Amino acid sequence: MTDAEAHFTSEALGEPAGVGRYVNLDSISPVEFVPGLGFRPVLGQRAMTNFVSFAPGAVAPKHVHSEEQIVVILDGEMVFDLDGDVRTMRKGDVAVIPAWVPHGAWTVDTYCEELDVFCPPRQSLLKLAEAHASDAGEASAPAAEAEAADATDVV
Repeated sequence: MTDAEAHFTSEALGEPAGVGRYVNLDSISPVEFVPGLGFRPVLGQRAMTNFVSFAPGAVAPKHVHSEEQIVVILDGEMVFDLDGDVRTMRKGDVAVIPAWVPHGAWTVDTYCEELDVFCPPRQSLLKLAEAHASDAGEASAPAAEAEAADATDVV
């Protein structure tokens, strides 16, 4: 078997972990925890994506967390501080952030659309989305996804 054949194999070597699903981003209302930052998390079984919108002048304060994070700039630009290495990131740029590495980001006079990938899912983000939804009296997208995941044995 070639590497390509092995990569695209259809032979299951285990039991499916759950039922796959599709998500339309336009159906997820952004949650704003910090002024100018809109978060739209999508929860998987062992990973999570978070589509983030930065308004001009928005700041994601420098922070650390236990989850590994990959940041992909989809549109616009932002300044990113990766443990003191400060760069302007533009469409197509990627930052890889190991657990517990300090990082933060901000926009100056432009907007930015970016995608965060977390592994494992970032629990504090899910909790903030839940609290925000409770305050607003609605079910959050992550909560609905978690319920769907529970219904299909996906954690």
